[in-house]
Amino acid sequence: MQELIYHSIYKVSQARGSGSCFYLKDYNLFVTNSHVVEGFRQVALEDHHRNRYPARVILAHPALDVAFLKAESDFSFLPDLPLAKEEAAIGSKIRVAGYPFGMPFTLTEGTVSSPHQYMDGYYQLQTDAAVNPGNSGGPMLNEKGEVIAITTSKFTNADNMGFGIPIHTLFPLLEKSRNLNLEYLSIQCSCCDEIITEEEDYCPCCGNKIPFYLFHERPLTDIAVYCEKAIEDMGVNPLLTRIGQENWTFHSGKSEIRMFIYQQSFLFCTSPINTLPKKNFGPLLHYLLTVPDLAPYQIGLNGNQIFLSYRIHLSDVLSDTDRIIQKNITQMAARADELADYLAETYGCGFPPCTRIDQPVNNSSFSIKTE
Repeated sequence: MQELIYHSIYKVSQARGSGSCFYLKDYNLFVTNSHVVEGFRQVALEDHHRNRYPARVILAHPALDVAFLKAESDFSFLPDLPLAKEEAAIGSKIRVAGYPFGMPFTLTEGTVSSPHQYMDGYYQLQTDAAVNPGNSGGPMLNEKGEVIAITTSKFTNADNMGFGIPIHTLFPLLEKSRNLNLEYLSIQCSCCDEIITEEEDYCPCCGNKIPFYLFHERPLTDIAVYCEKAIEDMGVNPLLTRIGQENWTFHSGKSEIRMFIYQQSFLFCTSPINTLPKKNFGPLLHYLLTVPDLAPYQIGLNGNQIFLSYRIHLSDVLSDTDRIIQKNITQMAARADELADYLAETYGCGFPPCTRIDQPVNNSSFSIKTE
């Protein structure tokens, strides 16, 4: 049963990067760090199978570094992730769960170095378990599988020093969440704990200065807006594709599409469409070397993977060919799927792990030529 609770721990992504979060069934909310979602009203949640779901930030307590997310999908099927009723004891075993560096789900173990380390105005739990960027917002679990703290940070210039927000400090905020208007973002004042539901310069209760950025979303860059229009034209919600600053990964059909800005000079769109066959790949290599014009796309090899790619200099995006380029980006997903199936059927190529085999091939106007 304890293994099932890990299914309640998700990755949370936005246009600056990613972190971790976990689902609390009793409150129908996901919990993460405030700094993970700062500057964004909407984020994407990703489960262990890389399925993504939209969610809204409904409450943030920046000083405590806690935020609550409300997902649009039904997550009642998830197992209950229990909250610890007792505080952690020094020397007790602890597990840190999450998605470090945006990688797939990981679990690291350690011990509680200090259950009451005073930092930044709050008591935090200190552990020697491995804590890395991307773990932020995920749970720290005791030996019973109960959430004992929320991972929040580590010292970058020290080893084996990670910190978490003790879960008992979260209980009053969770109870207040039951009465929130879930359609809007609320901020909890760090001075008096007043819930502020409208944009204010100062807390209406105690007069504490409210940082101006808390109610404002970070704007996308012009190139990000341009790319996301192409993604939207594929029938994909751009919100669910963001994995960092000017960086997107998604599926429109079966092939994974990766888009990113390289060295502030090029926009790359690339898709790992196939893997080399185990044997008799002479005919395939001949085809790849003599493949007819796939312009504006290129086909190439990296290790045992075959890629379809499209590279654009950013100066071209700002020229009068921008609409043509945007259309080429949109059509690349269909081309990747069609070519992937052709290579699999004709030359016995496999598919990389990121391929969604159960997805049908997009209908497209492209044709694969062999002469």
